[in-house]
Amino acid sequence: MPLPPGPREPGIVQLVQFSQRPLAWLDDCARKFGDPFTLRMPGLGEFVMAASPALVKEIFTGDDDVLHAGKANALLEPFVGKHSVLLLDGASHLRQRRLLSPPMRGERMQAYASLIAEITRAELARMPVGTPFSLHEHMQSITLEVILRAVFGLEEGAHMRSLRTLLLAMLEPPPAIMAFIPVRYLDFPLSPFRTFVKRRAAVTRALREVIRARRAAQAAGGAPGTDILSLLLGARDEDGAAMTEDELCDELVTMLVAGHETTATALSWAFACLLEHRALADRLRDELAGVDDPAALAGVEYLDLVVKETLRLRPVIPDVVRKTQRPMTFAGFDIPAGVSLAPCIHLAHRRPESWPEPERFLPERFRGAKLDPYAWFPFGGGIRRCIGQAFAMYEMKLVLGTILPRVELRLANPGTVSAVRRTITLAPKHGTRVIIDRRVDEGLVRGTPRATGSPHARPGTGGAGHPPSR
Repeated sequence: MPLPPGPREPGIVQLVQFSQRPLAWLDDCARKFGDPFTLRMPGLGEFVMAASPALVKEIFTGDDDVLHAGKANALLEPFVGKHSVLLLDGASHLRQRRLLSPPMRGERMQAYASLIAEITRAELARMPVGTPFSLHEHMQSITLEVILRAVFGLEEGAHMRSLRTLLLAMLEPPPAIMAFIPVRYLDFPLSPFRTFVKRRAAVTRALREVIRARRAAQAAGGAPGTDILSLLLGARDEDGAAMTEDELCDELVTMLVAGHETTATALSWAFACLLEHRALADRLRDELAGVDDPAALAGVEYLDLVVKETLRLRPVIPDVVRKTQRPMTFAGFDIPAGVSLAPCIHLAHRRPESWPEPERFLPERFRGAKLDPYAWFPFGGGIRRCIGQAFAMYEMKLVLGTILPRVELRLANPGTVSAVRRTITLAPKHGTRVIIDRRVDEGLVRGTPRATGSPHARPGTGGAGHPPSR
């Protein structure tokens, strides 16, 4: 049989639809063509989109020799580097994944609890009171600072300020459609892509200096650090080999690109969902009351439910992709080599069969529920599931749990917050614009008189982080 049915518009029209109004278009295609359906986009090829748990499972558990995620991510090479775990397949991918996984495991997260809470409180003090502002920019500032300190292991000073400046320049976003145009069409004199390449090179040079300085300190007998870079420097594969400087540099950039904007966007969505449903926000504040230890925040059950439901209803990435290396049969169709199979996170997370009342924000649906990895997969699945999942969810809980009890805030424009494309991510329109009505004194808990302001609050505009270029 030929490929599954799909829209018949010219490829360039499909590309524009996917880059400019992806969610509405995916919904339309699912209604018209069923599951699976095929999209065709120039320069990118053919994509068979799938949403049912059975079809998603077939892809995530498929033959790794046939279904390659690294080749499907080839467009990312100029942005994350050829050694990135995102671009590797087969044995090289498994080696790199084994080296990267231990520092990112859940049991290590408590070591970063106080740091994440400290960074969040500092950023909260820079948020204005009584004036509408974009929450997304502040979430970006928090997630970038967490990467600089918890991942790169840097302390505040000239070196860290210089690297922060370089990173912010590199992460400045281009128009959304550029994220889906092959590099060969973007690489010309004075193009935004050439500007990005120069900025990426400056970041690479700075990261190499950090890596070399940390290696020299370890070689001189210095105490091993607890940051992720220090742990990666000590990691060894089955043959006793460490990651090369090139590999380390590309993986650090990958962590930056994959962990900065995505987590900031997920946090912005979490606040949007809660503030759209004020009773749920109040309930979460009640459950957070009296939880003073940052490490204990992750154990607040309702906070965990809110994070999971946010990632279900508002996934940051709409799909994940595997590229076929040879012909195969899928869902009764003969799929030739070179076609991409794409579990669609957006559609899978809104299937009524898996999620009753799928359009509603209902954190309670996760209470006591066993997660089906083929119906809920905001971090991808199979052996390619995001290594940073535990870190990202932990960071989300710490940031939400630190901010909500300390301020009373509301949406600047009541109603449902819509999604817009920011390069490859789906972010809240206008960055979740909110108003802080008042700050709550550190010592007060819900149910006691509230202060109209904190003597420690510093109104301001906050930082201005930026999302990745691809």
